[in-house]
Amino acid sequence: MIDFKEKIAEILADATNLNEKELESYIEMPKDSKNGDYAFPCFRLAKELRKAPPVIANEIKEKIETTPEEIEKVEVVGGYLNFYINKDIITKEVLNQIENNKDNYGKSKIGKGKNIVIDYSAPNIAKPFHIGHLRSTVIGGALYKIYKHLGYNVTGINHLGDYGTQFGKLIEGYKLWGKEYNIEENPIDELTKIYIRINNLCKEDEKVLEECRNNFKKLEDGDKYCVELWEKFKSLSLKEFQKVYDLLGSEFDSWNGEAFYSDKMPEVIEILEKTGKLISSQGAKIIDLEDKGINTPCIIEKSNGSTTYATRDLAAILYRARTYDFDKALYLTSYEQVLHFKQVFEVAKLLGIDKKYTDGLQHIPFGMVLLPTGKMSTREGKVIKLEDLLNEAIQRAKIIIEEKNPNLDNIDEIARKVGVGAVIFNDLYNSRIKDELFDYDIMLNFQGETCPYIQYMFVRINSVLEKSNSKILLENVNINKINDDLSYRMAKIIYNFSDTIKEAASKNEPYIISRYLIDLAKAYSSFYNENKILSDDLEERDSRLYLVNMVGNILKKGTYLLGIEMPNKM
Repeated sequence: MIDFKEKIAEILADATNLNEKELESYIEMPKDSKNGDYAFPCFRLAKELRKAPPVIANEIKEKIETTPEEIEKVEVVGGYLNFYINKDIITKEVLNQIENNKDNYGKSKIGKGKNIVIDYSAPNIAKPFHIGHLRSTVIGGALYKIYKHLGYNVTGINHLGDYGTQFGKLIEGYKLWGKEYNIEENPIDELTKIYIRINNLCKEDEKVLEECRNNFKKLEDGDKYCVELWEKFKSLSLKEFQKVYDLLGSEFDSWNGEAFYSDKMPEVIEILEKTGKLISSQGAKIIDLEDKGINTPCIIEKSNGSTTYATRDLAAILYRARTYDFDKALYLTSYEQVLHFKQVFEVAKLLGIDKKYTDGLQHIPFGMVLLPTGKMSTREGKVIKLEDLLNEAIQRAKIIIEEKNPNLDNIDEIARKVGVGAVIFNDLYNSRIKDELFDYDIMLNFQGETCPYIQYMFVRINSVLEKSNSKILLENVNINKINDDLSYRMAKIIYNFSDTIKEAASKNEPYIISRYLIDLAKAYSSFYNENKILSDDLEERDSRLYLVNMVGNILKKGTYLLGIEMPNKM
């Protein structure tokens, strides 16, 4: 595929005698096509050349003697050099690339031979799979697909919260009141009631809290009764969680949670002890990180001998380095855990593993999902279950679709794709670091920058293709019939599909693909409203149909990367 950025960088390098790769990294794509297809911001050179950006822009333009056929013209606007690509060339290039690559269009081999581990979702056993887990599940799932699309060998891990003091509390609560609750029938709700009740009792009675801590220590030591209860809680919880994963279409390669590393933590402690960095503090074992600019020590072992989240994460790093030989290990959690991962990643450097692994550790933080009343708390029972939320979205989508098309077949299945897609897309539409306030009215708006809008455009495309009853063949395309501005706009967006995916991966930001899909859907809407696709002119008809089919394919590919299914009718 023609790399237009590279072509422009060559022109700039010849005119300036500056580094071609560096120049290429500065090239931008203007949001407004009136400012060209690509733009070079000359202020990037102002300091080095000691000249004003407009002066630099004009001087460079004067030195550009000739341009390759791909470049139609170069203009100076303020401190920018704007490059306009030959419309016919870019359209032909897109047509040929799609024809030659078919379903592989947009894929890449940049990840070949590289291994990526993605740790995401990670709900807590015996607790509700609530709205707060949505972001990790959805963002992680999108990155899983994006990296695979780029040729990486990806391992998706659901690091279940199946260990810790909370299980000591649950075990104690079940001992005291287990017969009062029907956990077999309704496991999560009943276990949550037990957890809230025992947690409140712990606040009132320190002895009960101590007994809960002892229960967890017994669990770590393999006590039969505690282990059997823990296994029961886990089995019942996973059955409930799977309902959510089935709705979201989530997939994982490993379900190894915190408990999996229980027999691997002694090695971590042993390695850290040998470094001389593991010291005692008030009965606990810690790593002091002040010399690394981290004022809070990393607790490796509590005063009662039980381990911590950090210990388990360190054991996981050691195991994953040995098992997956990862180039990157991504951890999808809220920004509230930034300090935790700073500590863990710093301590991981003491484990004696190759620098490749510690350099590859990345925390991918994201903002919170907020209720109108604020944050949730399992301890206080302020929780919205994700399954309930998704089902509500599906039901609302069904009502809207029934109003628009009451005679539609398979309406339940379509409503599922629309409702769930709306929730996923809403989460992925903004940069992950932003907090999200959940709003059904916004996410299910068929006219806004939403998933239903994209899905509706896709359905429109399918309708046009069905009505045409034509074979979509490249040999029937006359480039002169699709060289108008609206056709070119769609072709240019399609051309950028591969770069968009690469950018989303490089920044670990799926929203880049979401915004791309909105731009493409809007471009199609404008094209559809201004042009008669099923024209009486057969050449025009076949050419436009081919272009429209391309748009539909890209919309479907792009939404797939986000974990969204497309309905054929709405």
